[in-house]
Amino acid sequence: MDDPHIHVERKVLQAGADYRNVVASTLGLVADAPTVVTTGCGVEVPYAMTSARPESVTCLACREHGHREHLAMADQIEQLSRMPGIAMLTAEETAEAVRWLQDRAARYRSSGGPEDQLG
Repeated sequence: MDDPHIHVERKVLQAGADYRNVVASTLGLVADAPTVVTTGCGVEVPYAMTSARPESVTCLACREHGHREHLAMADQIEQLSRMPGIAMLTAEETAEAVRWLQDRAARYRSSGGPEDQLG
């Protein structure tokens, strides 16, 4: 049976065209989009059935995965920013990155989008 849901890639913070564009501009290499990816819920689906936009993800397990991954990255950035000699961002840049990740995590939990059809 075909899976009708939109998922998020397991490596949610490296997902999508933006990541490939950064790699391409940095290294001068252009990677093809994968045809099949492993998702946050553990299934393999065609890349076209994934989204980096939290509001577009309809798989509840993938929404939870995206929420957890973004909160974990925000926590890691905060912890690393307090380590002497490790911090590469200013306090303001760190706070902005943490806020962005926390906002993104909240978007995976918010209602009013396609996830409402999940019951």
